Amino acid sequence: MRVFHRYATVEGRQLFYREAGDADAPAVVLLHGYPTSSFMFRELIPRLADRYHVFAPDHLGFGQSDSPRVEEFDYSFDALARLTAGLLDQIGVDRYAIYVQDYGAPIGWRLALQSSAPVTAIITQNGNGYEAGFVPEFWKPIWAYGDDPNPQTEAALRPALGLDAIIWQYTHGVPDPSVVSPDTWTIDHARLQRPGNDEVQLRLFGDYHTNRELYPRLQEYLRTNQIPLLAVWGRNDEIFHPDGATAFGRDLPNAEIHLWDAGHFLLETNLDAFTELARDFLNRVLHAN
Repeated sequence: MRVFHRYATVEGRQLFYREAGDADAPAVVLLHGYPTSSFMFRELIPRLADRYHVFAPDHLGFGQSDSPRVEEFDYSFDALARLTAGLLDQIGVDRYAIYVQDYGAPIGWRLALQSSAPVTAIITQNGNGYEAGFVPEFWKPIWAYGDDPNPQTEAALRPALGLDAIIWQYTHGVPDPSVVSPDTWTIDHARLQRPGNDEVQLRLFGDYHTNRELYPRLQEYLRTNQIPLLAVWGRNDEIFHPDGATAFGRDLPNAEIHLWDAGHFLLETNLDAFTELARDFLNRVLHAN
């Protein structure tokens, strides 16, 4: 299945996205996390595109999208979601399922909470929506920086921008790290080295508290709409605890929840099993009629 690599200009910023599949098929939007890009979906996209019209954008400041400095753009999760909504509107995608991971989750939640209710189904892969999902040791310096950005709290976060921390995200909790391609962390780290991108990432770390504040609205949305949801989690993730996956069952009794012996980026280690599960879920909920 051919995958197209495209650009669009939204609010004067160039956004990159990958696209594949029949334009008449149900749309699926894949939203990546930190510190990666739509590159994380490079193998999944053609596996879904025979039945779905698949889109995978790079958030502003990530991947192949523009990365304006913080003096030129006011980075926040609200802003990234607004740009994503603008991109989807520009390319004519008005109703779609979402796959969210890490940073993709708060962006996806904001899309789902739009008054137009464009989201038809949710796949969350280590994409948090509950306080129970936060691993305290990992998040403590992020909360401290958000509460009081100063040289000391910033210094505690800067190692997260380094290569060792990115490798850890890909390999920690993975039974056999040799199955994870070094291309993943090499590409991610290279994009973080763009001039001023460190400040971009710090700005988003500081804004993460707004995602916690969004959770009550998200949970009310889930209870009210009973949207089909598949949660697939690497149970060894020490960023988002598997309790964050099981928590979806509180508001969605029919949520399909799977915990696997994997880490934060399970597409790198469990692609075949995930593809089978995701295709079965999407086929049932999007082709039900």
